[in-house]
Amino acid sequence: MPHAGLKTIIALSFVLAVGFLLVILSCALWHNYHPLLVVATYVIAPIPNWVCGHCANPDDFVDGSGTAVVVDLGRFCTGFLVVMGIALPIILAHSDLISVGAMAMSVVGGLLIYGTIISFGMFFQEEQEF
Repeated sequence: MPHAGLKTIIALSFVLAVGFLLVILSCALWHNYHPLLVVATYVIAPIPNWVCGHCANPDDFVDGSGTAVVVDLGRFCTGFLVVMGIALPIILAHSDLISVGAMAMSVVGGLLIYGTIISFGMFFQEEQEF
């Protein structure tokens, strides 16, 4: 992966700020704060992948035969939370708890937030030594 420079950090920070702005505006413009739950799901989403990745990292003294199951479990939980972050505003709009405009802004903002989190992870991951 290429080294992340200052321009990359600034660009990713700007996209993250736009994502949070869209989610907050989806709440404030329609005076309904249910779409704010999307932020919680996108903040929690990378945690299972991170925890399972660290638990599955074998060292010299532990047999690493069951590590694939743990990594797959983390990816499944992360994927579930990402899909829930997209589906939650749609379900809230379907049940008339929020408007369609708030749903659209919340989904786009949530996708920007999670895309930024993934991009930060790609640009700033440490090189593994073999």
